[in-house]
Amino acid sequence: MKKLILSVFVLIASMSAFAEKSDSKAENKSTTKSELAMTVVSGNIIDEATGEALVGVEVTIEGSDSKAYTDFDGHFTLKNVKTGECKLVANYTSYSKSEKTVDLKSKKNQVKIELQASK
Repeated sequence: MKKLILSVFVLIASMSAFAEKSDSKAENKSTTKSELAMTVVSGNIIDEATGEALVGVEVTIEGSDSKAYTDFDGHFTLKNVKTGECKLVANYTSYSKSEKTVDLKSKKNQVKIELQASK
């Protein structure tokens, strides 16, 4: 009787260990697929009238938590962005908010945004 109980216990333990390994493989596959669907968006933001680079402009992707600020050259980079169509929003004090829809297909995407001074 003890051998039967021990055999059943070993069988159940090995089945649960096998099930955990299967789940982790499936999780790794889905992670890999989602990583392939990620891209980078970078670009420059300039003043529409003067062509000068704007420093400290907030750039976001609408409907997402992704956010970046432009550097001294007006350059920004957003990493780990889902591929497909998205709307970039550029916000800066004393300038009109700019929204630009872009289709992100490649691994690296370049965008140029011109902001107009508020009136």
